[in-house]
Amino acid sequence: MHVHVNAATSVDGKLSSRRREQVKISGDDDFARVDRIRAAADAVLVGVGTVLADDPHLTLDDAELVAARAEDGDSPHPARVVADSRARTPTDARILDDEATTYVLVSEAAPEARTRELEAAGGTIVVAGSERVSFPAAFDALEDAGVERLMVEGGGEVIFSLFDDGLVDELTLYVGSMVIGGRDAPTLADGDGFVDSYPRLSLRGVERVDDGVLLTYDC
Repeated sequence: MHVHVNAATSVDGKLSSRRREQVKISGDDDFARVDRIRAAADAVLVGVGTVLADDPHLTLDDAELVAARAEDGDSPHPARVVADSRARTPTDARILDDEATTYVLVSEAAPEARTRELEAAGGTIVVAGSERVSFPAAFDALEDAGVERLMVEGGGEVIFSLFDDGLVDELTLYVGSMVIGGRDAPTLADGDGFVDSYPRLSLRGVERVDDGVLLTYDC
């Protein structure tokens, strides 16, 4: 599976403010770029924190991209994936509607009643890991379901875990011309952080987009 992480941060590396509300960091050109990456993916992944904060839909905005996928014999929208160790996704979340298949990755510690409710709401449950979602095991299950290209849109805890597990193949990072600040504001890679060794990336490209910079890395 090819795992492509895409994110937008402020110049000080923040995904959002300390309130963890959605902040508009990029502009129309970058939004269109993100839509194209989604259209090329088999599935799009976010963490449950993003679902709780933003209630994203994770479907394509551009009707031409939807039509092109259909012409290629694919589903109109890529599948959606939420990493949700304890099954906290609301049953009325937009990500669970019938616009696309939705996989909910849970751990064995998730309450059975909650997983049943999410399944009844339209989610396909994937159990991987004991206390927290094991991404290697979950990705194996997604590959078995036909997911060959996975786009990851955050948040910081998920992105850190994927780097920690050595699962990231490509990173595109839009750096917007703004400062958010705040010691409690989420960053690109939160989690425990690295202390002994650090993932090293290879810079493949730099491009000005909107009023910011798009950095492309091989991982």
